[in-house]
Amino acid sequence: MNNFWQHHFLNNPISDWAIAVTIIAVSSILLRFIQHKVTGKLKAAALKTATTIDDFVVEVIQSSVMPLLYILSIYAGLGYLDFPEKAEAIKHIAFLLVNTFFVLKMINAFIAYLFRQFLSKHEKDETREKQSRGILLIIKVMVWVLGLLFLLNNLGYNITTLIAGLGIGGIAIALAAQTILGDMFSYLVIFFDKPFEVGDFIIVDDKMGTVEYIGIKTTRIRALSGEQLVFSNADLTNSRIHNYKRMQERRVVFSFGVTYNTPAAKLAAIPAAIKKIVESLEGTKFDRAHFKEFGDFSLNFEVVYFLFSADYNAYMDSQQLINTKLLTYFEQEGIEFAFPTQTLFINKAVSNDQ
Repeated sequence: MNNFWQHHFLNNPISDWAIAVTIIAVSSILLRFIQHKVTGKLKAAALKTATTIDDFVVEVIQSSVMPLLYILSIYAGLGYLDFPEKAEAIKHIAFLLVNTFFVLKMINAFIAYLFRQFLSKHEKDETREKQSRGILLIIKVMVWVLGLLFLLNNLGYNITTLIAGLGIGGIAIALAAQTILGDMFSYLVIFFDKPFEVGDFIIVDDKMGTVEYIGIKTTRIRALSGEQLVFSNADLTNSRIHNYKRMQERRVVFSFGVTYNTPAAKLAAIPAAIKKIVESLEGTKFDRAHFKEFGDFSLNFEVVYFLFSADYNAYMDSQQLINTKLLTYFEQEGIEFAFPTQTLFINKAVSNDQ
């Protein structure tokens, strides 16, 4: 019997093969038990919690960690055997390939989880979800490229020349496409910082309109006059943007003038009358009304009130009601609005000869 265990198969005693197979078999049985019992209980417990991090951990364990442990058990068993140099090199390369694959898979899964968490904190938006998939794809490609470089380095290849070549090529590409790259980075700023979103009404310099589309290079806005305005993302992030969609309340200031022949008592009653008019409207808050100044041809008043709506039409509706009621009040009190006039006084000189 001892002679049997000493027989060689592929340059290894039968006893060593038996030990290697035992290591692989016992490890596989143990891992299978862990997968069905322990992992199953973890998954059941994760379903009962409100957080998603435990669900993510269980998913990663099932999809990446467990397969990687199976590979490690096989590698550990085969490590007990002696193989020719070429076979050993192939085994080492295969192990590195599999390890790198599952490690990169876990890294990408973690990045995708962070993206999902980021999106879940905001209102569900199909456009943002589509944009996030594009960004996620770019990041995953970068992770796989870095992983490939790491693998080549561990296989003994000199990647310094390759990295230097990529660096020089990257600089050349960056210089040739710096505008495009600038717009792409600005797109990332818009995506994460969210100075505006699709549907927001914004003003950029002297252009205004509603955001219709946010792309990797350009953002498109529908102007009030109907045409579509196309901005590069870099222009938008470098500009001062007025976002009226996020305005909590609108501060409205308007002025008017009355004639100089208006009695002082009626002038004093105008601010109180305006306050009553503004407070009679829904969604408004009166701030102040003052007899501001003596103008060239009028006695000028200034009024300030707040409107609890960002809608421009709501603002115009409220201002129209205020103007109408103010006109009715003036008609009742006999107060006249001033308009540009000039009064010319002529002094006739009396001759001494007459």
